[in-house]
Amino acid sequence: MKLTKTFKAFFENEKSGGLLLLFVTIISLYLANSSIADPYIAFWQKDIAGHSITHWINDGLMTIFFLLIGLELEREIYHGELSNIKNASLPIIAAFGGMLVPAGFFLALNFGTGTQNGAGIPMATDIAFAIGILSLLGNKVPASLKVFLTALAVIDDLGAIIVIAIFYTTSISFLNLGIALGIWILLFILNRMKIHNLIPYLIGGIIMWYFMLNSGVHATITGVILAFVIPFGDGGEKTSSYRLQHFLHQPAAFFILPLFAIANTCIAIDSDWYSGLNNTNVYGIFLGLVVGKPLGIILFSSIGVSAGLCALPKNLRWAHILGAGMLAGIGFTMSIFITLLAFKTPEIILYSKIAILIASLISGIIGFVYLKFILSKKMVKL
Repeated sequence: MKLTKTFKAFFENEKSGGLLLLFVTIISLYLANSSIADPYIAFWQKDIAGHSITHWINDGLMTIFFLLIGLELEREIYHGELSNIKNASLPIIAAFGGMLVPAGFFLALNFGTGTQNGAGIPMATDIAFAIGILSLLGNKVPASLKVFLTALAVIDDLGAIIVIAIFYTTSISFLNLGIALGIWILLFILNRMKIHNLIPYLIGGIIMWYFMLNSGVHATITGVILAFVIPFGDGGEKTSSYRLQHFLHQPAAFFILPLFAIANTCIAIDSDWYSGLNNTNVYGIFLGLVVGKPLGIILFSSIGVSAGLCALPKNLRWAHILGAGMLAGIGFTMSIFITLLAFKTPEIILYSKIAILIASLISGIIGFVYLKFILSKKMVKL
């Protein structure tokens, strides 16, 4: 399979970014449990203009990350793996399984309890980490597996965005939401008028973000909907969409996501930390990511192929799909992001984060070991 220049650039950035995420997470956890733990944790809660530094990162900088996700999704729809319904069907169906089954595991344990709102937590996949682990396997990885996992993760993130918009919006200010959508319509008109200068779109996006922030709908949604009014044209290197996407790749991979990881993993772990893990919320997160993700992806994929809705690429086998499902269990940044929206109680947030870190670590290890084994032994006839 021939990989496009854009996909190669995306994969390389996500690969390096994933390894950086692992490094900064370890550093952040170390500092949060060192002699400077108190001032280190307090720094991220420092108030700036009425909000903590962590809040500005989560609601502000992460909007830029979601703008990049939106631009990548748009490119995939127009020119990438999602532009052909036959190629797109497998990762789309797999992604649905990778979201519904983990959520089902979580709800089976938490429905009717105070933590049922966390069902969206195990639905997420961290693109950077998943691709970063896959890249460690080197050139033995089939190109189609790279494309499948990337498309799966992008669709998964889109699903997470929809879940955030629908289920994690508590109260809505229809005036602010209407103004935000009105600005989006004006930007859409500029797009139809073939205005290719990025400045009015970026200024409009900032204003739209402000009103979305005050509407009750999570502000990061602004990034995704803004992406679809940025002029795409023919998708070439001179288009506004391509230039913005290309510009955002490295800041997102090497600044925004690492900063998000640092700010949200400064977790002070007590000596008896494990005692707080004995609850259905933690079990739901763990089982959803480690078991539900691979099970949902392989189950829905096999149903889709059996029903003739999609086809398995020539050089992919079911063993590959299962391995990709294991790596998709690395929820990390996206799962933590949804945790912060789902819960308000600090203790529940703390142990949810610990559960996410443990589940993501285990998913990454078993996915890597499993794929390394089947790729080295050529055991891909399944």
